[in-house]
Amino acid sequence: MRRDVALTCPPTVRRRGILAGLLRWSALSRQRRQLARLDEAALRDLGLSRSDVVREARRKPWDAPAHWRD
Repeated sequence: MRRDVALTCPPTVRRRGILAGLLRWSALSRQRRQLARLDEAALRDLGLSRSDVVREARRKPWDAPAHWRD
């Protein structure tokens, strides 16, 4: 978001945007923790290896694919 545009938005709109972002980060962190708890059989069903899951679980909440952020 451009800074000049953000400054022209009412504070409530900016807060909603920030809150929505925090909620998305929280949800993504929770999903990654749940993924990390899956057993080997479930990972096999998903076509994932344990190393794939460990790598994904270590990512920061804001490190998400662009299509997840929309």
